[in-house]
Amino acid sequence: MSRTITIERFLTKSEDWVPVKPDENYKQITARLWGKGLTLRGEVPGSAIAAARQYCAKAGQFLISRIDARHGAFGIVPDELDGALVSNDFPCFNIDASTVLPHFFEWYSRTPEFVDLCRRASEGSTNRVRMKEAKFLKMTVPLPSLDEQRRIVARLDRVAELVTTAKSLREEIMKNATKLLERMHFEFSSEEERLLGDFIFLSEDRIPVIPDQVYPQVGIRGFAGGLFFKEATAGSDTSYRTFNQLHPDMLVVSQPKGWEGAVAVTTEQHAGWFASPEYRTFRCRPDMLSPSYLRQFIGTEWFQDQLTKLTRGQGARRERLRPDMLAEMTVRMPSLFQQQRALVVHEKVQGLRLLAEPLSTEVDALLPALLHETFNGTLAAA
Repeated sequence: MSRTITIERFLTKSEDWVPVKPDENYKQITARLWGKGLTLRGEVPGSAIAAARQYCAKAGQFLISRIDARHGAFGIVPDELDGALVSNDFPCFNIDASTVLPHFFEWYSRTPEFVDLCRRASEGSTNRVRMKEAKFLKMTVPLPSLDEQRRIVARLDRVAELVTTAKSLREEIMKNATKLLERMHFEFSSEEERLLGDFIFLSEDRIPVIPDQVYPQVGIRGFAGGLFFKEATAGSDTSYRTFNQLHPDMLVVSQPKGWEGAVAVTTEQHAGWFASPEYRTFRCRPDMLSPSYLRQFIGTEWFQDQLTKLTRGQGARRERLRPDMLAEMTVRMPSLFQQQRALVVHEKVQGLRLLAEPLSTEVDALLPALLHETFNGTLAAA
């Protein structure tokens, strides 16, 4: 049977303040949103911490962000963050394990119901909303017996382990599929190294920007993540004098982020959309390279690695990926006939990926669904 108790019955505020020493290094904690737990923010010298003293978090304590509690920013302090420092905005609580198992409370805190409880315990104006500690501790939660808590934890842990295994297998399958395509590329290629510029050429459809016109935009993700649609931009809202209009089978390359794999090949759905002039566009030489093959090739680890070598520098000082740099990349390329042969295998691999997508969605949804069933079914009915 479950009973309802106030949070203050099993959470006690920790007052373990420690003085910050300028010549010592300290770990700091970040609370991720929506119940995703705590992680290392970084390690800094005491001289970089403005406060003279801070809370010392201990493994097994429950830590919560006053500012973002209503967004699920809290969690149990893991062993690797034992001794990390947090400010007054991150109160730490000791958990009475004779009343509630810490791991059980960790699972319960990931539910939408607990996040909503934190929202209701938060007050303030738009930019000054804070969790009110006294109000939070007076909130009530359902709590089954310790034996029932153990059974719930065991069940959730088993499912979590299965979900982790399924995700690892899915990632391994996709990684091996990409490796297969890369290996086929080099097995089908001639031994001769040529410039990528022998296979592609710069082709840009520059459209003058008119103030009273609207231009639907695309963006481009890094690491061959593909193009995505953005909100339209009014001509009067941009300083660009031209946009690049897209057509099917164009290679699109981001000059600022090309080094980290921000490249993609357009399809029919991108026709008529526009890209920033910072996105340079190329076409394949029809007698040398198939756009469909290039679409697969740019996603390989080898091609992505070559892109990082084309420019130098770090951060904001990183060189832009100019068209001439890309054209001078050396590659080995299969003949058109061999490209078509490889594409047959590519299509089969893509079919496996498409089959895996619904399963991936189901796996991702499994744990939240089980949490809902456990804490809205088992506890509510008990």
